[in-house]
Amino acid sequence: MGNNSRKTGFFLVITGATLWGIGGTVAQKLFQQYGIDVNWLVTTRLLIAGLLLLGVQFLLKDRSQIFGVWKEKRTGAQLIVFGLLGMLAVQYTYMASIRHGNAAVATLLQYLAPVMIIFYLVLRRQTVFRREDLVTVILALSGCFLLLTNGSLSGLSVPAPAIIWGVLSGVSLAFYTLYAIPLLARFDSLVIVGWAMIIGGLALSFIHPPWQIDWSGLSMEALGYIAFIIIFGTMIAFWFYIESLQSLQPKETSLLGSLEPLAAVLTTVFWLNEPFGGFQWAGTAAIIGMILFMVFSKKPAAE
Repeated sequence: MGNNSRKTGFFLVITGATLWGIGGTVAQKLFQQYGIDVNWLVTTRLLIAGLLLLGVQFLLKDRSQIFGVWKEKRTGAQLIVFGLLGMLAVQYTYMASIRHGNAAVATLLQYLAPVMIIFYLVLRRQTVFRREDLVTVILALSGCFLLLTNGSLSGLSVPAPAIIWGVLSGVSLAFYTLYAIPLLARFDSLVIVGWAMIIGGLALSFIHPPWQIDWSGLSMEALGYIAFIIIFGTMIAFWFYIESLQSLQPKETSLLGSLEPLAAVLTTVFWLNEPFGGFQWAGTAAIIGMILFMVFSKKPAAE
């Protein structure tokens, strides 16, 4: 693997993960400052980004896969389930958590997914509970406690709806990760992710059609933020992250993917001036530490 190829891979994953984190913070600004509806933003984001990803597949990769994925009923059914219970669930719960709280907390709660996956695999007896898993769980739970309470036992420092949606986002991401494995083994990632976004967006269109919005009430700044979320925070972020796997090991990509919560926390605190206590910083460090520990201690799931 050439040095230039690795440099490109590092650039792609760092850019993709950072854009994901910033995209969440930009969404928070749209909810708080412009009153953008969560349903509308998720619908529009999924539909346009999904079409763009399939466009990239058509132009740069094996275009026959775009409709080839629908040729088998079983594969088509799996893709629909993945689009609704995976992609749509992850995107909606994450955005709802941001709407009720902030991007930093929402992103960090979503990163509880690895712990949920550990427990699921142990309960299914597909793996054993190792010492490394215990460290992961302790870091995750202590990090969440500090993040959500700021060290105080008397009450939560984050609104309850934000916590509920954030935990559901972690559950959705765990399902998304596990359910996608057989599909990604057979088809390009851009095809699976692109169609999943379109399926999720079409389903949510019945609740909030993307054309139902008062454009007159939106400034050029707001329109710019919406475009940033769709193009940079969704389409390019997914594309770059997936492409990085061509020149980096999955371990390296996972490690640098931890820049997403870091980017979300830093932009939420320093750009949106959200208050963040000392214990919450400690909780953030514990959760990011959990991600790094998981990457460095990664072993085969079944031993």
